[in-house]
Amino acid sequence: MSDNIDGLIEAFRAGKRAALARAMSIVEDARPGYDRLLSELHSATGRARRIGITGPPGAGKSTLTTLLAGLYRAAGLRVGIVAVDPTSPFTGGALLGDRVRMEAIALDPGVFIRSMATRGSLGGLAGTTRELSDVLDAFGMDRVLIETVGVGQSELDIARTADQSVVVLVPESGDSIQTMKAGLMEIADLFVVNKSDRPGADRVKHDLEVMLGLRGGNALGEDPAHHGVDLRRIANPAKAARQAAAAASAERWTPPVIQAVGTTAIGLPELVTALDRHFAYLEQSGMLVRRRRARVRQRIVDVVEDRVRRRLWLDAPTNGWLDGQLVDVEEGRRSPFAVADALLAKSGALLTGASR
Repeated sequence: MSDNIDGLIEAFRAGKRAALARAMSIVEDARPGYDRLLSELHSATGRARRIGITGPPGAGKSTLTTLLAGLYRAAGLRVGIVAVDPTSPFTGGALLGDRVRMEAIALDPGVFIRSMATRGSLGGLAGTTRELSDVLDAFGMDRVLIETVGVGQSELDIARTADQSVVVLVPESGDSIQTMKAGLMEIADLFVVNKSDRPGADRVKHDLEVMLGLRGGNALGEDPAHHGVDLRRIANPAKAARQAAAAASAERWTPPVIQAVGTTAIGLPELVTALDRHFAYLEQSGMLVRRRRARVRQRIVDVVEDRVRRRLWLDAPTNGWLDGQLVDVEEGRRSPFAVADALLAKSGALLTGASR
């Protein structure tokens, strides 16, 4: 297996797409050697911009992702796409709907598309989305586009995975915007109202801008936004939000609301420009470093939790000891917390041993 990984890494570094595909399969399925593979590739990561594209089902995320990738390719950039699909109830794999919708760019040698299934993972992403993004980054992709599965308000993982988060809505989303304030509204760096040739698009854009103006205090001068604010003091929160978005600086970023029509590429150049402006803000404000550092920290936490879980619950003596404590817990002589503390105390050597 070590020889196989060595050969794969050599082919990967030589830029062979077959090696990229194989590396992603090994990582996605957590096959033997996947952690060593990621460790070897880690030093080559950190160059690609990671752009998350999320929103409700049917918002046109795949169409926008395809068009965005096309514009980046026209600029001479290489693009990797991680498209998270629903899980097939029969095979457990991705249903591959996103790949089918991206057929216009699927054969471009400067684009690599990977569809993956959620496999029960919540938050709109699959469990190894970050790792696959690392692999694409290490392969030399300039942009990594991460499209979530589209599960509504719980798609918050994307904010911890991507450098930039684009929330895509449609005119029909208008009635539900109020309910999304604590979900999608909070993670967006940019908003796109797709299918803006439909009735109601202007209303959705206005509603978003009103909420951004109120939330950020953009219409209140120096006074912060808060509950119970006197609305008579606010002349036009939507206008204030538009002005704040246009005047974004290194100190502050207000998400712009871009209207687009995916079928005709209307609004896509504006989206690319807004993404560039936002990335410049991230760099100048120091936010990019903080976001990426938080991502690395969370990765370490996740790895530790996974290894602790595996070492404990795949260890036969540990499970046997735990089974022997259950009667005492059932009959009230010991609490679950006391047993947990005792388990950790007796498992020190197991938890601190060499990686398995």
